[in-house]
Amino acid sequence: MLENYNQFLLVCGVAFLFGALSPVFLKRLPLSLPMLQVSFGLLMGYFWSALPFLNPIANGEVVEKVCELVVLVSLVGAGIKIDTPLSYKHWRPTFRLLLITMPLCIAAMAALGYYIFGLSLAAAILLGAILAPTDPVLASSIQVGPPNSGNEDTPRFTLTSEAGLNDGLSFPFVYLAIKIAEYYGKANELSLSLLVDWLSVDVLWKVGAGVAVGVLVGKLLSKLVFSKSNKDTVMSQGYVVIAMTLLAYGVAEFVHAYGFISVFIAAFTFRHSEHTHDYHTALHDFSEQSEGLLMSLVLVVFGMALGQGLSSDVSLSWQVYATSLLFLFVVRPAAGWIGLAGLNLPNKERFVISSLGIRGIGSFYYLAYALNQDVFALDDATDLWIICSIVIIVSIFLHGIVAPRLIDDAKPSSTNKPA
Repeated sequence: MLENYNQFLLVCGVAFLFGALSPVFLKRLPLSLPMLQVSFGLLMGYFWSALPFLNPIANGEVVEKVCELVVLVSLVGAGIKIDTPLSYKHWRPTFRLLLITMPLCIAAMAALGYYIFGLSLAAAILLGAILAPTDPVLASSIQVGPPNSGNEDTPRFTLTSEAGLNDGLSFPFVYLAIKIAEYYGKANELSLSLLVDWLSVDVLWKVGAGVAVGVLVGKLLSKLVFSKSNKDTVMSQGYVVIAMTLLAYGVAEFVHAYGFISVFIAAFTFRHSEHTHDYHTALHDFSEQSEGLLMSLVLVVFGMALGQGLSSDVSLSWQVYATSLLFLFVVRPAAGWIGLAGLNLPNKERFVISSLGIRGIGSFYYLAYALNQDVFALDDATDLWIICSIVIIVSIFLHGIVAPRLIDDAKPSSTNKPA
């Protein structure tokens, strides 16, 4: 076992080396760092002896906590890098994606899971909830640049802000799936009280309290860091980033709110205090480095788990591939196009925003979190992991190839100036 562990560390070291060298050898290639790291993990997992800790169902708590940490760091980075002020004009496309596109994606994927794969109602809703959000980790290549690096075009800003918020806003639907799975174990039909409880607590309270906590933490930290007596702050960027993340997340969870929303809102609120200060760039650089290291670890392990599954002769039905492609090529683009209707966006920008809904590590977190509640059947859990994994790996390769070109081809109609 110790030998396997040491070899695993060696594999992770090679994956980190890919990250260090990627700016050099990926500059002129139509490849992305996640593609390389997942491919490397696939090869290692396929030709290597079986490692028991790569089983996501048997090690659900580890998967949940590691992915949770990666998403949290990514959300801080997304909030810190946004220069665009909070205004209805600038954020209207984001609100449309969150309030129209995401529910449409959840409903469509839930229907596919229920009717094509024969999942239970709860598992089908969970499938829609875990695959609907745009991933803030893997979508970093199509997001806005560092703080104060220039005006932000509409596609990059919209995708960044969507990724920052929809991870938290998909949580109510994860909870709905869990509640339905629990309720069906006690009764044969849903009750109105369950839906009222879900709407009042899991939607209204947890979202609203999450936003409030994020604003409070962001403002308090900004007053501390940028106080008059500390104008040229020398506070450690690492300490501030970690403190912001843990305070926002910890307080939100303590009051039973959504921590993901709080973390992004806290970072965004902090960013727009003394928004021209160079300190924001230093915070961004630290969070980006941390995110890259954690992402590398998760992606190489993900690749190894897939490779290990393939070496064990795991058979995948055509429905898995068909549903994955249908979701990425039809459901998300169509839902995005509908959500952005009437905003007077050029068709190129509207197409780019609609099509580049990258799926990734956030989906792993939601799935592991839900399955760790022990209310879903083992068959459903296995099917969910298979479908989720295929959708994500297809998204990594598909979007990794086409995303940079689509972003570059979509000439921005407008830019958003900092407040």
